[in-house]
Amino acid sequence: MDYNFDEIIDRKNTNAIKWDASSSTDILPMWIADMDFKTAPEIIEVLQNRVSHGVFGYTQTPEEFYISIQNWWKRRYELSLEKEWIIPVTGVIPALSTTIRSLTEKGDKIIIQPPVYNHFYNSIENCNREVSENNLIYDNGIYTIDFVDLERKATDPKAKLLLISNPHNPVGRVWTKEELQRIALICQKHNVIVISDEIHCDLVFSVYKHISFASLEDQYASNSITLASISKSFNLAGLQVGYIFTKNASLYNEIKYILQMQEMELLSPFAIEALIAAYNKGENWLEELKIYLYNNYTFLHQFIASEIPEIKVVPLQATYLVWLDCSALKPSSDEIAITILEKQNLWINSGTMYGNEGEGFLRINIACPQKILSEGLERLKKALVKSEI
Repeated sequence: MDYNFDEIIDRKNTNAIKWDASSSTDILPMWIADMDFKTAPEIIEVLQNRVSHGVFGYTQTPEEFYISIQNWWKRRYELSLEKEWIIPVTGVIPALSTTIRSLTEKGDKIIIQPPVYNHFYNSIENCNREVSENNLIYDNGIYTIDFVDLERKATDPKAKLLLISNPHNPVGRVWTKEELQRIALICQKHNVIVISDEIHCDLVFSVYKHISFASLEDQYASNSITLASISKSFNLAGLQVGYIFTKNASLYNEIKYILQMQEMELLSPFAIEALIAAYNKGENWLEELKIYLYNNYTFLHQFIASEIPEIKVVPLQATYLVWLDCSALKPSSDEIAITILEKQNLWINSGTMYGNEGEGFLRINIACPQKILSEGLERLKKALVKSEI
């Protein structure tokens, strides 16, 4: 490899949420979704050059920002985007909240598909909207969409939006074109707008292929909004940069209005430079990262099958967040997570963080040097054995 993903970087005392949220120096954090790798050196070099300029005033978003996004999606996903469809934002979560405020009113219902990214719940509740749960179906280690229930939920006149995680966090599914088309047909039929969170789209493995909701037929794509960012792909969440795109001018204008009203339009110069560098110079790094991440997944899968066979690993098609089926163990997900933390100082997420459908599961972040992953897995094994779970 040209890039050293085995390098162990001390992130303690850098105000990193992942490593410094706990006062304990013995905690091994494998919870929050950021990576323990340095970003691509090509991005670091661009940022260093920007720092050397020494002036960091208000910054307009240049044409190259939009061109970089357009070229990335065309090159990697065969999706042609117009500049007029793209809105820069300070991250996917602010974009999600803005979209909810733009397109719904208090008391409206928003459909989600648990177990799902916990901030979907947070954003909906913070906006005083109601959660409508279209639970995924879990059968023999594979998650699928309950389309019958989705149609039932979509027929509710108070249901205005469907939030999809594409690829899905935390279950690691890459939705197929056929699945997305069925979603699209149901939502168009019942006037439900689709919000597609595609923040993990660049981290799809092996034979799987990311299908953007915006790549569907025009009548479906026009009933959708896509949220995207470089933050997961290139470990740049702290720079606060993302973007929205939609070919629906009416939806675009409504979202743009709320962003202007909240004065959330300006990005930092570092966010702009990082996105341009990532999309223009970071592709080789990303492809090597994906190989390393999948090797980590294979390592974890083999370790658990050999050493902790009571746990089943849900197949990982995308992301660096592995979903572990612990339903064969007696305690609840929360109890298991607490035991692991107390017994071995390993911090991983209880499945219930992602809704009640996450009961019986844990989520573990494998985006770290394999030496750290190995230590985390040994701690997981010791915690479960010592506590006789």
